[in-house]
Amino acid sequence: MSTPDLLLRRLHDAGLTDVTRVEEVHGGVVHAAGLAHRPAAAPLFVKTPPQPCDADIFDAEADGLRALRELGGVRTPDVHLVTPDLLVLEALQPRTDTPEFWERLAHDVAHLHTSTQGGRFGWHRTTWLGLEPQDNTWEDDGFEFFARRRLLRWLPEPRVQAAFDESDRKALERLCDLLPELLPERPSCLTHGDLWSSNVIATADGTPALVDPAVSRTWGEVDVAMLWSEPRPPESDRFFDVYAEVMGLDDGWRDRMPLLYLRQNLAVVAQFVPDWGAAEIARGVLAPFRRSRVAPARTDAAVRPPS
Repeated sequence: MSTPDLLLRRLHDAGLTDVTRVEEVHGGVVHAAGLAHRPAAAPLFVKTPPQPCDADIFDAEADGLRALRELGGVRTPDVHLVTPDLLVLEALQPRTDTPEFWERLAHDVAHLHTSTQGGRFGWHRTTWLGLEPQDNTWEDDGFEFFARRRLLRWLPEPRVQAAFDESDRKALERLCDLLPELLPERPSCLTHGDLWSSNVIATADGTPALVDPAVSRTWGEVDVAMLWSEPRPPESDRFFDVYAEVMGLDDGWRDRMPLLYLRQNLAVVAQFVPDWGAAEIARGVLAPFRRSRVAPARTDAAVRPPS
C-alpha cells in the first residue's frame, strides 16, 4: 500500500473522515508522513509508522511538544490527534534560512535552556530517538546521567556490538569515567533532544518552530551539539554566535561538540544499516581514550540522525 493510501485509511479509521486526500511528505527517516487535505479546513500534518512499533511513541512525542511550548516557550505545532499508530498535528511551513531567522531561534533555544533549569537529570517518561527508547531514569548527577543513559546505554544493542570491538567499548567506558574532566558542570534543563536542522520549521509568519522532539532534562549543550554536528545551512552560523553570547559559553564549547554528539552516532549505529559513517566517526572520537587520559580530537564530521 502506498504511503498516501496508508495514511488516508488510518485517518478515516481514526474518525477524520473529512480528509479527502493525502500528499506524501519526504524527509523523515523512520515514519511515513503526509499533508492531509480537507475541503473545508486547513491541511493537517500526519505521520504513521509503516510497521508496528511501541504504542507509546506518538503519545510521548505529543507530550514533548506540549512541554517545549508550555514550559520552555518554544513554538511547536498544535496536537490534533494521537493514537498508537497516528500523530496528527497542525501543519506548519518550511523555514526560510536567513541570519535573522537563526538569530531568533538562538534566543528561543536559549530561553528554553535558561527558563527550565533545575537539579535532576531525566524525564518523567521514556521518550524515543528514532524507534529506540531513550532511557530517562532520573539521576542527580549530570555526568552519571550522560554516561549511563546516553552513551553506555547503547553498548548492548546488537548492531553496536557488531560495529565496535572490545577496545572501542573499553575506550567508551574510559571516556565516561573522565566526563567530569572533559565537560564543564552545568545544571539540567529541558532539551529538545533531536535538534537537527530538519526538525526546525516555521509558522506562517516566519516564527521558528520545533518538531519531532525526544525531550529530557539534560545539558543544554546536547541540543547545540546536535545542530552543530549535522548538515545545516550557512545562515545557521548566526545561531551559534548568538546562543554562545546569550548563554556566556566559554571559548572551548566547539571542542565539546563531537563528544556530546557521540550519543547520536551510537544511536544511528544501533538502528540503521548503512549507518552513514556513524561508527567511523564514533571511533574517531573514542581513539584518544584507547591510549591515554587526553581530551578527544575534534571532528566536524556528521551523519544523519533518526527522526
